[in-house]
Amino acid sequence: MSLLVRENENIMTAEEAVKVKLGLKECLIGEPSFYRRVAFVVLPMIVQNTLSNVVGLLDNVMVGQVGTLAMSSVAIVNQLMFVFMLCIWGALAGAGIFGTQFFGRKDYEGVRYTMRIKLIVAAVIVLVATIVFLFEGYILIDKYIAADTAVEDVLVTRRLAWGYLRIILISLAPFAITQVYSGTLRESGKTTLPMIASMTAMVVNFVFNLLLIFGYLGFPKMGVAGAAVATVISRFVEMGIVTFVAHYKKTEYEFLQGLYNGFYIPTSMIKPVLSKTLPLFANEFLWSMGQAVLLQCYSVRGIRVIAAMNIANTIAQIFNEVFLSLGNSTSIVVGQALGADKFVKARRYAWRMAALSIASCFVMGTLLTLASSFIPQIYNTEDEIRHLATSFIRVVALVMPLNAFANVSYFTLRSGGRTFVTFLFDSCFVWTVSVVAARILAYHTNMDVVSVFLTVCSLEIIKCLIGFILVKKGVWVRNIVRGTIEA
Repeated sequence: MSLLVRENENIMTAEEAVKVKLGLKECLIGEPSFYRRVAFVVLPMIVQNTLSNVVGLLDNVMVGQVGTLAMSSVAIVNQLMFVFMLCIWGALAGAGIFGTQFFGRKDYEGVRYTMRIKLIVAAVIVLVATIVFLFEGYILIDKYIAADTAVEDVLVTRRLAWGYLRIILISLAPFAITQVYSGTLRESGKTTLPMIASMTAMVVNFVFNLLLIFGYLGFPKMGVAGAAVATVISRFVEMGIVTFVAHYKKTEYEFLQGLYNGFYIPTSMIKPVLSKTLPLFANEFLWSMGQAVLLQCYSVRGIRVIAAMNIANTIAQIFNEVFLSLGNSTSIVVGQALGADKFVKARRYAWRMAALSIASCFVMGTLLTLASSFIPQIYNTEDEIRHLATSFIRVVALVMPLNAFANVSYFTLRSGGRTFVTFLFDSCFVWTVSVVAARILAYHTNMDVVSVFLTVCSLEIIKCLIGFILVKKGVWVRNIVRGTIEA
């Protein structure tokens, strides 16, 4: 880029910035200050989420010691919880887009307004989810049990899953509150406190899993129910740490001070925030439901497939965390640049984050492939399930670069408030392409389940092409908070 353009890029309009041609090198390689900034934001996320996933793996192994049916029952409930969690993340992300840009403008009152909206939205989702799971949970659990499963196995799986679900519902409220606070802190670039709180909660969860699943040190031996109780305890610990420290350190988290004073939200903000929130909520709800339906499609090949998928997803999540965290970081570094009207810089950051994310996949994908053959061996389950899990893991490693670019594209589009576009890009793709392909292949062909999984995952290349076009066109390059708050 010419020196003249660099000198004037901060006073360009969004339309002018989109027309600026960026060089290939500046899109792929950043200066040291760029990587220092990204590292400051992303490393705590990677550490936090990786440790969380490692603890999840250990939890999974511990539950697996109880038996394959126990592991399958927990996997079923966790898939239902996954839908709830993504609904929370999606609904909060709409206000989060504004929060990120407000922070980029150093408008802390705007950050507080968006956080109040988040608290209200989270409360509504928790209430609705609790009612749905209490009255429809049994029916939802049955959807994942293949028709040809032995009657004894069906009864045991139902009992364990329903018992686990009823206890885990207690954790919904503390989880939602934690996400409101942690999300706001991350959007402001302050990722250390959420990391510390999460790491502490992981240790608590792991310790109580040992004590309550197996009955060590005089604690009751509760099995699957013990795993649920441990999760509930850890959620309350995490919430307590995040909320207490955030309000106690007034100077470090200045934008949270006065959060509950009057609880005022300007009426002029409600419509713009909801216009971004509802598509993101719908997207995450439909996308997570799509993932649940995909698992259900694979499960028609037998309950062992669910157990193998559970092992594969738990292990793969550890290695996927680098590119997933880079995607979240994209929305922060790009969103703050957009909020500060630095549109050319935002475009440059978006492409650099994509390049960094894809590059990370060649390392993590190789490591995942190497780990695929021996990590499933630590599970106390049948050889058939271990072999299936190994195959699923290798498929995940193969398509990791595709998922990485699609992930960065999604967060880039979201950073500019293009939530309806992301809705079409993400959840509509899952339902119209992935789910349709999985259902046809799983129900109406003799293709083995690993080949079905590979075919469905490979379709992500279509999404990557669409994402490349949308990011390149710059439809997301805009400041959405300017003039949002009326006096």
